[in-house]
Amino acid sequence: MVALGDQVERGSEPTESEHGSTEATSRVREAAAARGLEIEVSESPRASSLEEAAVLRGITPADIVKSLVVKRHGRDEYLFALIPGDRSISWPKLRALLGANKLRLPEADLALAATGYERGTITPLGSTTDWPVYADERILGRRVSMGAGAHGWNLTVDADALIAAYGATVADISEPIDAIR
Repeated sequence: MVALGDQVERGSEPTESEHGSTEATSRVREAAAARGLEIEVSESPRASSLEEAAVLRGITPADIVKSLVVKRHGRDEYLFALIPGDRSISWPKLRALLGANKLRLPEADLALAATGYERGTITPLGSTTDWPVYADERILGRRVSMGAGAHGWNLTVDADALIAAYGATVADISEPIDAIR
């Protein structure tokens, strides 16, 4: 199921085409359909904080999932780490899970080249490469909101269905954020 939210004027940000999406959100929709995932894609009002974004979407900060692209040191290999919005990635836990000594967030141009999406819009859905997906165990059993491939857009999906569709590895890969912005 795909549903679009109300249109909002956005200046230079992507706007809906005649078909109700941007090129990137169309890629997201097509990838979801190919994997049998039901998603809702909608415009996201600008928010100045995680808490404000959650309030505007009618959800908790934990229900906003950050899709982080992570680069393995010294290799041209990446992965997606799905982290609840109210937590941060735990580098020691992820390194231990992967048996890797060094991991990092790539520069913006590398993240774009690896996924086809700009930072702040990244999602495994429709990525130009199907990198492995690692999901923090705390998203299990939740309906989550995440980037939809374009600024000003988000998608909502059942986390368990997303995990199953991507054969994601589920583990404890996050840690509490002392003070959320």
